[in-house]
Amino acid sequence: MILDQNENISLITQEKASIIELVKKIQTVYPKIKNNNVIITLTSIKKIHTRDIIEFLQLSNTHRAAKHSFVIVTDKIDLDEIPDEIVVVPTIQEAYDIIEMEEIERDLGF
Repeated sequence: MILDQNENISLITQEKASIIELVKKIQTVYPKIKNNNVIITLTSIKKIHTRDIIEFLQLSNTHRAAKHSFVIVTDKIDLDEIPDEIVVVPTIQEAYDIIEMEEIERDLGF
């Protein structure tokens, strides 16, 4: 797992760990990133299933409840199969766009 900080965004890149191992590592470093928007890139994984994405659901719900964005980046899954509670986009640029839109919504009180 590679963790990069850029202003108020924490970019987590998955290297070789399984999804379950990655979620555990994120939970370990969560106190360091809890006040940032989070992008998790899973682009190095060859095959991803809906159940893999659901592993992030608790983290996502906790983070979003604290009024921060939590976005997963992968183009290896059918986005229609993903629950609405979790944000998944196919590119890193779309992740940054989602964060920008959500910050605007929060600033406007939505």
